[in-house]
Order: sequence, then C-alpha cells, then structure tokens
Amino acid sequence: MARGIAGMLAVALVAGTGCAVTFAKRSPWDIQQLAELSDQLEQFKTLAQLKSQEADELRRAKELLEQRLSSSEAEVGYDERGLVARMLDQVLFDSGKADLRQTAYPVLDKVAKILEEVPDQPIRIEGHTDNQPIRYSKWTDNHALSRARAQAVAEYLIEKGVDPSRMTSVGLGESHPIVSNDSAHGRQKNRRVEIVIMPQSSRAAAEHAPGVKRYSK
Repeated sequence: MARGIAGMLAVALVAGTGCAVTFAKRSPWDIQQLAELSDQLEQFKTLAQLKSQEADELRRAKELLEQRLSSSEAEVGYDERGLVARMLDQVLFDSGKADLRQTAYPVLDKVAKILEEVPDQPIRIEGHTDNQPIRYSKWTDNHALSRARAQAVAEYLIEKGVDPSRMTSVGLGESHPIVSNDSAHGRQKNRRVEIVIMPQSSRAAAEHAPGVKRYSK
C-alpha cells in the first residue's frame, strides 16, 4: 500500500513539473488519492511563493475559517489566487436576489472577525453564477447579478469592521465554473461567492482588473 501511494505521489510530482504523463485506468480509491495529492501540491506551490510571515498569516486564517465555519457554510482551500472561502449562493441569498438573507449574517459575522485577525492581507470578493439565463429577476444578466452579490458581501463585511481599503469586489457571472453546468447539482455548486484572502504581491493586478470595484475609508 505504501509503495502504491509513493508511486502515485511520484506521478503527481512529475505532473506538477509540466511533463506529459499518461495515466492508466485506476480504481476510484486511487483516483481519490491522486486528487488529494494534487490538492496538496497546489497548496504547497501557493505557499512556497510567499514570504514567510505572509504564508503564516494565510495558514492561520485557513485554520480559523475551518474551525469557525461548518462545511455546509463554506469550503476552504488554497489556489493560485491565495486562500479561498467558497460559499454557495443558497447560504447567502434567495434565488435570483442580491439582498443578503438574515441567516447569512451570523456566517459573515464570523468571517469578518477572522479577516480582522489577519489585517495585512488584501481581500477580493467574487460573485459567480451558473449558465442559466435570468428570466424572473430584475437583473439584466448573470454578470449583473454576480456583481451585485459580490458587492453586498463586501459592503456587509466593511459594515462589520473590515478595513474597506483592503477590499475589492467583482462579478464574474458564469465565466468561471468549478464543475459542469450539465446537471442541477453542478449548477448549484457554480452559484457561489468566493472570499479570497490574497497575497500582497497580487494586490495591484487584482485592483486594476476589468470590472473590479475598489473601496476606501
């Protein structure tokens, strides 16, 4: 068993270097292990690029998010943007709306407190939707809805004490799905808001990207 895991880790490491790798057919258990190894490698690459103090802040923020938020409230992990807390739209909003639900307040209150405990990192709020056209809503399209939702979350966090100069928000509509939109379950996962705690090095690019709203004191 250990040899099999070591072999899969070696394959994952080779894949991480950019070399072409052909995978043989594997059992679901093997595939799950490879996915977990791949996630670990991505996390390692993200943290390895940061200064020690900044990496420590992101690790601490991840621990706090995982301790204080349930898995039904948010998924937490790293990617190339930084540390991401991913919340499904049903946690925060009613269908087709951009007004926060009252049940969202306790969740975002916990997030605001955590963000205040890592005060030096920029924060980006991203709104995302599925690919279904809007029919019964005041919003002209998915992009407008996702932008309004991202702004609603950002403004609530600012109201709860998060420094607005750290904050940006952007609506990305249906352009960044995390799974296929071919099923109802997939579309549900794609309707989300992501709270991204970013490295300082990516702040300037994030603030000047198209469609980004910046906040100030």
